[in-house]
Amino acid sequence: MYRFLLTPRWLALHVVVLLVIPAFVFLGRWQFGRFEERSANSERVTANIETAPVPLERLAAPGQQVRADDRFRKVTVAGTYDPSHALLVRRRPQEGQNGFYVLTPLVTGNGTAVIVNRGWVKAGATADATPEVPAPPTGQVNVTGRLRLSETEDSSGIRDRAGLPAGQVLLINADKIGKGLPYRLVGGYVELTEQTPPPATAPAPVPEPDVGAGGGLNLAYGVQWWLFIGIALAGWVLLIRREVAERKAGDSSKESVTVAN
Repeated sequence: MYRFLLTPRWLALHVVVLLVIPAFVFLGRWQFGRFEERSANSERVTANIETAPVPLERLAAPGQQVRADDRFRKVTVAGTYDPSHALLVRRRPQEGQNGFYVLTPLVTGNGTAVIVNRGWVKAGATADATPEVPAPPTGQVNVTGRLRLSETEDSSGIRDRAGLPAGQVLLINADKIGKGLPYRLVGGYVELTEQTPPPATAPAPVPEPDVGAGGGLNLAYGVQWWLFIGIALAGWVLLIRREVAERKAGDSSKESVTVAN
C-alpha cells in the first residue's frame, strides 16, 4: 500500500520536507538569538541611561575608544567651549524636519577636549543655506550628557563623502575630527542633556534613544518559523493519508467492477 512513497515524485517531496525542516529550525534559532541580543542591548542601554552621572575621565580618554557597554552612560565634564572649531552635522532629521546637529569642542585643560553635541537646529531655506545656530555660552561650564561612541559608516549607515561646505561633516567621528584641532580629543563624544550655567538660547535637545521592544518582533518571528515546521510536517502527513485514501478508494472500485462482471 505504501510502496508509492518510493516513487520519484514522492521521493522528491521527502527531500523537500527534509530540507525545509532544518532550514526552519536554523531560522527560528537565529531569530531567538537576535531576540536575546536585542533584549540584552535594550536592558544595557536602559540601565546606562538611568545610572547616576560619573566624571567623563572615568570612562573616556584621548586616543581611547569608548567601550560599547558604556554607550549612553551619563557623564559630567567641565571646560570652556571653543566655537572657532564648531561643526554642523548634516542630514540629521528630528521630529519630521531636516536639520543639523551642533558640535562644539569643550576644552577641558591639559591640551585635551571632548566633542559636545549641543543639540539640533532646523535646516535653512535651501540645502546650502547656513542654519541659525545659537552661540555656546562663554566661560567655564559644567556639562552633563550621554556618552556616545564615535560614528562610522558601518555603525551609522551613513556614507561619508568629501566636498561638503566648510564647517560641516556627515559623521561624528572623534578621530577624524580631531586631526584638524590644536588639542587631543577624547574618544567618542557627549550628547548634551544639562548645562550650567544654562544659556539664554540653545539648540533643541537630542531625544533619548529609543530602546525599542527589546527584540519582541524577533521572538515572534522565531516562534513563527518553528510553527512552520509543524505545518510542513502536518502537510506532509496529510498528503500521504490522502494518497492512501485515494488508492484504497480506487482498489475498492476495481473490486466492485470485478464482482459485477
